Amino acid sequence: MARLTVITGPSGVGKGTLVRQLLERHPEIWLSVSATTRAPRTGETEGESYFFLSREDFEQRVRAGGFLEWAEFAGNLYGTPRRAVEDHLAQGRPVLLEIELEGARQVRRSFPAGFQLLIKPPSFEELERRIRGRGTDDEAAIEKRLERARVELAAEGEFDAVLVNDDLDACRSALERIMHLTTKKPPIGGASAAG
Repeated sequence: MARLTVITGPSGVGKGTLVRQLLERHPEIWLSVSATTRAPRTGETEGESYFFLSREDFEQRVRAGGFLEWAEFAGNLYGTPRRAVEDHLAQGRPVLLEIELEGARQVRRSFPAGFQLLIKPPSFEELERRIRGRGTDDEAAIEKRLERARVELAAEGEFDAVLVNDDLDACRSALERIMHLTTKKPPIGGASAAG
């Protein structure tokens, strides 16, 4: 039975890497695509990058219950279209939704059958080390990310499961088990994980 799995976790915890690896190993997974009212950027593809909607269309869908969750950022609306998720689940494809805490809370109300998973760091100090190690943010942005992380980690009790990402391969394997995915063998000549 295909299931919607919602992944949440603080910035720097490795969600993006986990999701990329899962999609490489399990092409049957559909990574949920958001809808937005912002204009497409160069290189973005309709239905792959986003579903691009007019504000009027987006707001009409909100009123009709057409989103599992939605929010407004910087004057544009973003949301997870219910129909696309339900269509892929009906086809037997597992659906993965990587989202922020507030969005996960909305999905919990609008789609209670979804499985909610929090990815957390081995320690707050390690999370701070990872965020600082990126070298992409100034001190104010780092402090904002860390404050947000405290809020997200404090919500741990709201989730169906919690995975600690202290070892990427082990965390991914646990995620595969949670999602009931059959582990595929790496292609011949593919890189093997060294400890």
